[in-house]
Amino acid sequence: MTDPRTTKLAGILINYSLKVKKGERVLINSSSELAKPLVLEVYKKVLEAGAHPIVNIVFEEISNIFYNMATKEQLLDFPKIKLFEARNVDCILNIRAAINKKALSNIDSKKVAERSRVLKPISEAIVNEKRWVLCNFPTNAMAQETDMSLDEYEDFLYGATNINWEKVKKQEMKLKEVLDKGKVVRIVGKDTDLTIGIRGRKAIPCYGERNMPDGEVFLSPVEDTAEGHIYYDLPAIYQGKEVLGIRLIFKKGKVIEASAEKNEAFLISMLDTDKGARYLGEVGIGTNYGIKHFSKDILFDEKIGGTVHVAVGRSYKDAGGKNDSAIHWDMIKDLRPAPEGLNQGNGGAIYVDGKLIQRNGRFCW
Repeated sequence: MTDPRTTKLAGILINYSLKVKKGERVLINSSSELAKPLVLEVYKKVLEAGAHPIVNIVFEEISNIFYNMATKEQLLDFPKIKLFEARNVDCILNIRAAINKKALSNIDSKKVAERSRVLKPISEAIVNEKRWVLCNFPTNAMAQETDMSLDEYEDFLYGATNINWEKVKKQEMKLKEVLDKGKVVRIVGKDTDLTIGIRGRKAIPCYGERNMPDGEVFLSPVEDTAEGHIYYDLPAIYQGKEVLGIRLIFKKGKVIEASAEKNEAFLISMLDTDKGARYLGEVGIGTNYGIKHFSKDILFDEKIGGTVHVAVGRSYKDAGGKNDSAIHWDMIKDLRPAPEGLNQGNGGAIYVDGKLIQRNGRFCW
């Protein structure tokens, strides 16, 4: 019997997040066969809406096999069919259901970066032109990554997704108003003092239409304005690799120095992916105070109330961003004080045009 929470989530994804209409083509992507319960419920909801479902289920092991066996020619081959598919559907649901969270940990990062550049036109066609939403389906691998049992992780996930998103929307509009009027954001915290220009950029409140769970307000900063330094308290995970203790120094918007306590070589290789990889693509403020447990999953972690994520790489056109890159890497800064904060949080603050808007993870209004 299907968990009723799964059925409820399927309804939220199709009817609220994607707002599927009669006659539309809906692409349902799943990263593994473990998401079958949610895929089936979503499939039903698409049919109930009078739309046309298209299902792609991938075996997780395929990526590992590809990077280990692909020739240079195969690595650089552009999948025209995938681009056609992306351009000819109306909306896309991506479901992640990991079997092994470390599946790509030992893959050559240069190959991954090279393949990302090849696939860039497809990701752009999806991110910038289509309605899309990303969500997780609970698996043992995801639960283990968060130090939870599967039952605990299911409660964690559904507690963050099956909520009143219209209410969340109203709560985020005040923060959007402040950021839309602002010119400069300053982030202060442990080993951190970073100023970022935001004049003329539009803040976007996130309340369940792109990510599930959701809960952030973000914008794409002015590309050449970041000045100062930042230390990321929490692990930054990208392409299956975990990088700890990242420190970045910015000048005229560009990362001019970068170091990490673990996997520094991977960090540098990603920053060298292309010219845009060393510039900021996003500044986001987490607003979901119901997510308190760091899960090593950016889908949840960037939404944690009391954190800010400052991402390198590709910016968002709908937020006024102009930075172009094959990567987009969200890195999280904890602004909550210990012991309430995550790990060794030491508190911090966010200012807009010199006015304090948040201290130690709590808004000042």
